[in-house]
Amino acid sequence: MKVLITGAKGFVGRNLTENLKNIRDGKNRTRPALRIEEVYEYDLGSTEEELRLFCRTADFVCNLAGVNRPKDPEEFRQGNFGFASHLLDVLREEGNSCPVMLSSSVQASLAGRFGTSEYGLSKKAGEELFFAYGEETGAKVFVYRFPNLAGKWIRPNYNSAVGTFCHNIANDLPVTVNDPSVELELLFVDDLIDELLDAMEGRPHRCDYPAAGEVRGGIVYDGLTPCWDPEGRYCGAPVTHRATLGYIVECLEKFRAMPASLMMPAIPQGSFEKKLFSMYLSYLPPEKTVYDLAMKEDERGSFTELLKTADHGQFSVNISKPGITKGQHWHNTKWELFIVVSGEALIEERKIGTDEVRRFRVSGKKIRAVVMLPGYTHNIINLSKTEDLVTLMWANEIFDPKKPDTFFEPV
Repeated sequence: MKVLITGAKGFVGRNLTENLKNIRDGKNRTRPALRIEEVYEYDLGSTEEELRLFCRTADFVCNLAGVNRPKDPEEFRQGNFGFASHLLDVLREEGNSCPVMLSSSVQASLAGRFGTSEYGLSKKAGEELFFAYGEETGAKVFVYRFPNLAGKWIRPNYNSAVGTFCHNIANDLPVTVNDPSVELELLFVDDLIDELLDAMEGRPHRCDYPAAGEVRGGIVYDGLTPCWDPEGRYCGAPVTHRATLGYIVECLEKFRAMPASLMMPAIPQGSFEKKLFSMYLSYLPPEKTVYDLAMKEDERGSFTELLKTADHGQFSVNISKPGITKGQHWHNTKWELFIVVSGEALIEERKIGTDEVRRFRVSGKKIRAVVMLPGYTHNIINLSKTEDLVTLMWANEIFDPKKPDTFFEPV
């Protein structure tokens, strides 16, 4: 498949282009049904000759080109309708009726506060142009109405509040939130890319946009919310997230504090928080991509906390000098994993009140995890006379100095 992307240098265009190249070059093999031969990139600076060549041979067209921050409102129509019209004219002239995708906006619904939006009107005109083209030529037409977009590479201080918040907080700049209770519907770009790849495989998610007040399936629609229907006129990305401006900033402040607190917020797979954290990290300046950790050092070596979580304990690294024994304590409920990554060690454990000792010889040459059991005093001995012993340690709970649950007793 040869894919033409207009607006290839824009936010969505860059993400789509790079992901298609990964499939083309065999770096992404999760889409075996999708074979990408060429990725045609069209943007400002491209020539009319290039557009005609691309339109002549493309197997799928993604029209992501558009205008959303013009100096003159007339530019809305020129950028969101005029170019779309020209693109379809070129496809007609080249005799190519391949599938075409249009990047539209929820503002094209002209519902609620968008009723007089010049941007929405221009997008609506572009939609109708594409639908008419599909009826005329028989080409498959995929029209997407995107909500607020988010994700890596989005331009701050332009048309994305979340992009601006991420950039400013990552760079220790102030943010202004006039109403923290305002809720946004966010479509992260990686979920959008998944949907566009689905469309290229011939299985887009289809929907309609019932008018405000219309009832379907017991749901009263507002003109902005998609009603999923395999026969729907429109297409949509099924995974979006809703969050208030106040909550977004609260999350970003936690992310900024993480290098000092070592506290990793909960980021379940697929969650809004996980996606927002990834987006935030993409805005970090070079000096913030590295940070010092507090090493607690003495004559025996060092102990350094690496990462803490609210629900899944903490990670640390322990360095023992040659011949040194560390530990010699037990816990009531705390349990740990010791993973030697460099050096040779002997780990010993003894159940409190008994004489039986369990011994485990471990080495960085064969990575193994040894469980430190609750109710067992334990230690770790560096068997080398010349080399440091490096051990990665995980504990099921964060150390609490008010309740350390750690009691000295030699094994």
